[in-house]
Amino acid sequence: MIIYFKRALFIVFLAITANSKSMPTPFKNSEKPFIVVLDAGHGGHDPGNLGNGYREKDIVLKIVIEIGRILEKQPNFKVIYTRKTDVFIKLHERAPIANRADADLFVSVHCDAFTNNAYGAGTFVLGLHRSEANFEVAKRENEVIFLEDDYEENYEGFDPNSPESLIGMTLMQEEYLDQSILLASLIQNNFSKNLKRKDRSVKQAGFMVLYKSYMPSVLIEAGFLTNKQEGAYLNSSKGQKEIANEIAKGIITYRNSLSNVSENSLIDSFQSKNKNKISKNEAENSYDGVQFCVQIAASSKKLDLQPYNFNGLNDVHRKKEGKLYKYYYGATSDYEKIVLLKNNAKEKGYSSCYIVAFKDGKKLKLSDVLNSVNK
Repeated sequence: MIIYFKRALFIVFLAITANSKSMPTPFKNSEKPFIVVLDAGHGGHDPGNLGNGYREKDIVLKIVIEIGRILEKQPNFKVIYTRKTDVFIKLHERAPIANRADADLFVSVHCDAFTNNAYGAGTFVLGLHRSEANFEVAKRENEVIFLEDDYEENYEGFDPNSPESLIGMTLMQEEYLDQSILLASLIQNNFSKNLKRKDRSVKQAGFMVLYKSYMPSVLIEAGFLTNKQEGAYLNSSKGQKEIANEIAKGIITYRNSLSNVSENSLIDSFQSKNKNKISKNEAENSYDGVQFCVQIAASSKKLDLQPYNFNGLNDVHRKKEGKLYKYYYGATSDYEKIVLLKNNAKEKGYSSCYIVAFKDGKKLKLSDVLNSVNK
């Protein structure tokens, strides 16, 4: 169930052009149902955040139940809940529920808290937080482990307050990162386009609840309870239904994209219509001064930089290093985009391609960039 770069563009194109008042076209498949595990954050003696007197655990449960109600009306969907009532589920037990069910998606819903000026919806995938703000969001959600009596045994020395504790978490979800980003982008686009919510974008951070899931997984911060206006919206039946509807539509569009669809004719349209948005997102998700490329080949021959020499890939450039010409695909400061480009290169036959990083014309060790750069 791997989705490559062209399909990524197609999925986001579908989301942008979709009719905001209708659900996506049903998926036509009579085989195994598409299994979605919905996780309402917090619960029981863990109320979540209490901004403006609202209780996060109650709001997200209502949103999740509504998402499930919508999805269960779709053909070939199966919905599993980590909780359907006000009970406490340990953080390390949530993702395994999805694993045991051999789920196709894991979606965790939360509400955020900060100052009363902060507002808007954000969607996260597991990864290295590249800003202090992303770390603080993950830290708040992860600190629920301290409510568990046996947390030291269950989390093997994990410290939510330590950025270093989160670095190793990203490896398990790396295989699903591109699919997770696609799903998150669909949901986030629905929030901003259809509900006119402030777009806090798709970001990466180290959420423990996503850590051990063996499928594409996202965590949604539906908004800020600490903001008086937004808190009232999130606590209302209208707000909960609208948010649930857009999350469900994103999930359905993602599932529908897995069928064999010819998307090539839509790619140029997506790129031209959304050039400014792509540039804005790259700026938000970029490493300052670092440029990522995908190295696809090295040769003593100076090849013409035409697609027919590179299995149809465009945007290939070369650099002479010693006696060899090294050929690179793509160039971006957005690490999430370069991961998608790497998958596209693999699809084209470059199975041994890998990501490299440059700054001021000098090649850097990729792991050093990812572990030490902090926006």
